[in-house]
Amino acid sequence: MYDGVGKLTGCSLPLTEESNAGEWINSRPDAFCNTSSIELLKRILPGFDQETRDFYRWEVSYSNEELSQIILDRTGLDFGRLVSLEAIERGKSSRIIRLRISGSKQTVIIGKELQIRRALSRSHLYSSAFVVEPQNGSPSSYPDRFRLIGAGWGHGVGLCQIGAAVMAEHGYSSARILSHYFHGTEEQTLY
Repeated sequence: MYDGVGKLTGCSLPLTEESNAGEWINSRPDAFCNTSSIELLKRILPGFDQETRDFYRWEVSYSNEELSQIILDRTGLDFGRLVSLEAIERGKSSRIIRLRISGSKQTVIIGKELQIRRALSRSHLYSSAFVVEPQNGSPSSYPDRFRLIGAGWGHGVGLCQIGAAVMAEHGYSSARILSHYFHGTEEQTLY
Protein backbone atom coordinates (compact mmCIF):
# COMPACT_ATOMS: atom_id res chain seq x y z
CA MET A 1 0.00 0.00 0.00
CA TYR A 2 1.20 3.52 -0.52
CA ASP A 3 2.15 5.21 2.72
CA GLY A 4 0.70 8.59 1.75
CA VAL A 5 3.97 10.18 0.70
CA GLY A 6 4.56 8.21 -2.46
CA LYS A 7 6.34 5.12 -1.16
CA LEU A 8 5.06 1.59 -1.64
CA THR A 9 5.26 -0.33 1.62
CA GLY A 10 5.59 -4.07 2.11
CA CYS A 11 7.80 -4.83 -0.89
CA SER A 12 11.15 -4.17 -2.47
CA LEU A 13 11.35 -1.55 -5.19
CA PRO A 14 11.52 -1.16 -8.10
CA LEU A 15 8.80 -3.54 -9.28
CA THR A 16 10.38 -3.47 -12.75
CA GLU A 17 12.94 -5.99 -11.43
CA GLU A 18 11.75 -9.58 -11.76
CA SER A 19 12.63 -10.70 -8.22
CA ASN A 20 10.90 -7.67 -6.67
CA ALA A 21 7.83 -8.14 -8.88
CA GLY A 22 7.63 -11.81 -7.90
CA GLU A 23 7.96 -10.97 -4.21
CA TRP A 24 5.16 -8.39 -4.44
CA ILE A 25 2.82 -10.52 -6.57
CA ASN A 26 3.21 -13.49 -4.21
CA SER A 27 2.48 -11.34 -1.15
CA ARG A 28 -0.77 -9.91 0.15
CA PRO A 29 0.15 -6.42 1.33
CA ASP A 30 -2.47 -4.29 3.01
CA ALA A 31 -4.43 -2.43 0.33
CA PHE A 32 -7.81 -0.74 0.02
CA CYS A 33 -8.76 -2.89 -2.97
CA ASN A 34 -8.31 -6.10 -0.96
CA THR A 35 -11.96 -6.27 0.02
CA SER A 36 -14.41 -9.11 0.34
CA SER A 37 -17.44 -6.90 1.03
CA ILE A 38 -20.03 -8.36 -1.31
CA GLU A 39 -22.43 -5.48 -0.60
CA LEU A 40 -19.84 -2.88 -1.60
CA LEU A 41 -18.87 -4.80 -4.72
CA LYS A 42 -22.55 -5.08 -5.73
CA ARG A 43 -22.88 -1.29 -5.52
CA ILE A 44 -19.77 -0.42 -7.52
CA LEU A 45 -19.37 -3.20 -10.10
CA PRO A 46 -21.53 -3.72 -13.18
CA GLY A 47 -23.49 -6.98 -13.18
CA PHE A 48 -21.08 -8.91 -15.43
CA ASP A 49 -18.10 -8.10 -13.16
CA GLN A 50 -19.83 -9.11 -9.92
CA GLU A 51 -18.89 -12.75 -10.40
CA THR A 52 -15.23 -11.70 -10.07
CA ARG A 53 -14.02 -12.09 -6.50
CA ASP A 54 -10.29 -12.60 -6.90
CA PHE A 55 -9.16 -9.40 -8.59
CA TYR A 56 -6.68 -8.46 -5.83
CA ARG A 57 -4.65 -11.68 -6.12
CA TRP A 58 -5.59 -14.37 -8.62
CA GLU A 59 -4.36 -17.56 -10.20
CA VAL A 60 -5.01 -19.51 -13.39
CA SER A 61 -3.55 -22.85 -14.44
CA TYR A 62 -3.42 -24.34 -17.92
CA SER A 63 -2.15 -27.60 -19.33
CA ASN A 64 0.60 -27.13 -21.91
CA GLU A 65 -1.76 -28.18 -24.69
CA GLU A 66 -4.59 -25.92 -23.49
CA LEU A 67 -2.39 -22.81 -23.26
CA SER A 68 -0.74 -23.51 -26.61
CA GLN A 69 -4.22 -23.74 -28.20
CA ILE A 70 -5.41 -20.55 -26.49
CA ILE A 71 -2.36 -18.66 -27.80
CA LEU A 72 -2.91 -20.07 -31.29
CA ASP A 73 -6.60 -19.12 -31.24
CA ARG A 74 -5.96 -15.63 -29.85
CA THR A 75 -2.83 -14.67 -31.85
CA GLY A 76 -2.61 -17.02 -34.81
CA LEU A 77 0.88 -18.05 -33.66
CA ASP A 78 1.58 -21.80 -33.49
CA PHE A 79 4.22 -22.53 -30.84
CA GLY A 80 3.69 -26.29 -30.75
CA ARG A 81 4.50 -27.54 -27.25
CA LEU A 82 5.33 -24.65 -24.97
CA VAL A 83 8.77 -24.52 -23.37
CA SER A 84 8.54 -21.29 -21.37
CA LEU A 85 6.84 -17.95 -20.77
CA GLU A 86 9.38 -15.35 -19.65
CA ALA A 87 8.88 -11.73 -18.61
CA ILE A 88 11.42 -9.67 -20.59
CA GLU A 89 10.32 -6.25 -19.36
CA ARG A 90 7.99 -4.99 -16.64
CA GLY A 91 6.49 -1.56 -16.10
CA LYS A 92 6.56 0.40 -12.82
CA SER A 93 3.42 -1.37 -11.54
CA SER A 94 5.02 -4.80 -12.18
CA ARG A 95 2.87 -5.39 -15.28
CA ILE A 96 4.68 -7.34 -17.98
CA ILE A 97 5.05 -5.21 -21.08
CA ARG A 98 7.21 -7.65 -23.07
CA LEU A 99 6.79 -11.43 -22.79
CA ARG A 100 8.90 -14.11 -24.51
CA ILE A 101 6.91 -17.20 -25.46
CA SER A 102 9.08 -20.17 -26.42
CA GLY A 103 7.77 -23.35 -27.96
CA SER A 104 8.93 -26.35 -29.95
CA LYS A 105 8.14 -24.51 -33.22
CA GLN A 106 9.15 -20.90 -32.51
CA THR A 107 10.03 -18.20 -30.02
CA VAL A 108 8.31 -14.81 -30.18
CA ILE A 109 8.28 -11.73 -27.97
CA ILE A 110 4.87 -10.15 -27.63
CA GLY A 111 4.40 -6.73 -26.20
CA LYS A 112 1.98 -4.33 -24.67
CA GLU A 113 0.12 -5.18 -21.55
CA LEU A 114 -3.29 -5.71 -23.18
CA GLN A 115 -1.88 -7.93 -25.95
CA ILE A 116 -0.30 -10.18 -23.31
CA ARG A 117 -3.55 -10.35 -21.32
CA ARG A 118 -5.52 -11.28 -24.43
CA ALA A 119 -3.00 -13.86 -25.70
CA LEU A 120 -2.98 -15.92 -22.50
CA SER A 121 -6.71 -16.28 -21.84
CA ARG A 122 -9.89 -17.14 -23.72
CA SER A 123 -11.25 -13.73 -22.67
CA HIS A 124 -8.38 -11.81 -21.01
CA LEU A 125 -6.29 -12.07 -17.85
CA TYR A 126 -7.17 -9.68 -15.04
CA SER A 127 -3.77 -8.01 -15.48
CA SER A 128 -0.30 -8.63 -16.86
CA ALA A 129 1.18 -8.40 -13.32
CA PHE A 130 1.85 -12.10 -12.97
CA VAL A 131 4.61 -14.64 -12.45
CA VAL A 132 4.78 -17.96 -14.24
CA GLU A 133 5.34 -21.27 -12.48
CA PRO A 134 5.92 -24.08 -14.98
CA GLN A 135 4.93 -27.41 -13.49
CA ASN A 136 6.31 -30.75 -14.58
CA GLY A 137 4.40 -33.94 -13.96
CA SER A 138 6.69 -36.13 -16.03
CA PRO A 139 10.38 -36.09 -16.93
CA SER A 140 10.27 -34.05 -20.15
CA SER A 141 11.73 -30.82 -21.41
CA TYR A 142 8.21 -29.41 -21.70
CA PRO A 143 6.23 -28.36 -18.63
CA ASP A 144 2.94 -30.21 -18.22
CA ARG A 145 1.21 -27.11 -16.85
CA PHE A 146 1.70 -23.37 -16.55
CA ARG A 147 0.45 -21.70 -13.39
CA LEU A 148 0.05 -17.92 -13.63
CA ILE A 149 -0.09 -16.16 -10.26
CA GLY A 150 -1.22 -12.57 -10.62
CA ALA A 151 -2.00 -9.31 -8.91
CA GLY A 152 -4.55 -6.66 -9.69
CA TRP A 153 -7.27 -6.08 -12.18
CA GLY A 154 -6.66 -3.79 -15.14
CA HIS A 155 -3.79 -1.94 -16.69
CA GLY A 156 -2.24 -0.63 -13.46
CA VAL A 157 -2.14 3.03 -14.40
CA GLY A 158 -4.06 5.49 -12.29
CA LEU A 159 -6.93 5.14 -9.91
CA CYS A 160 -8.15 1.76 -8.69
CA GLN A 161 -11.94 1.97 -8.82
CA ILE A 162 -12.44 -0.67 -6.14
CA GLY A 163 -9.80 0.83 -3.84
CA ALA A 164 -11.30 4.31 -4.26
CA ALA A 165 -14.78 2.97 -3.45
CA VAL A 166 -13.47 1.25 -0.32
CA MET A 167 -11.76 4.49 0.75
CA ALA A 168 -15.01 6.42 0.21
CA GLU A 169 -16.89 3.77 2.20
CA HIS A 170 -14.44 4.38 5.06
CA GLY A 171 -15.08 8.13 4.96
CA TYR A 172 -12.04 9.38 3.06
CA SER A 173 -12.62 12.66 1.22
CA SER A 174 -12.37 12.91 -2.56
CA ALA A 175 -9.21 15.02 -2.14
CA ARG A 176 -7.60 12.31 0.03
CA ILE A 177 -8.61 9.55 -2.40
CA LEU A 178 -7.16 11.44 -5.36
CA SER A 179 -3.94 12.23 -3.51
CA HIS A 180 -3.61 8.54 -2.57
CA TYR A 181 -3.62 7.50 -6.22
CA PHE A 182 -2.07 10.61 -7.79
CA HIS A 183 0.69 11.77 -5.46
CA GLY A 184 1.35 15.48 -5.33
CA THR A 185 -2.04 16.48 -6.72
CA GLU A 186 -4.19 19.16 -5.19
CA GLU A 187 -7.90 19.74 -5.57
CA GLN A 188 -8.81 23.19 -6.92
CA THR A 189 -12.08 24.95 -7.61
CA LEU A 190 -11.95 26.33 -11.16
CA TYR A 191 -15.18 28.29 -11.17
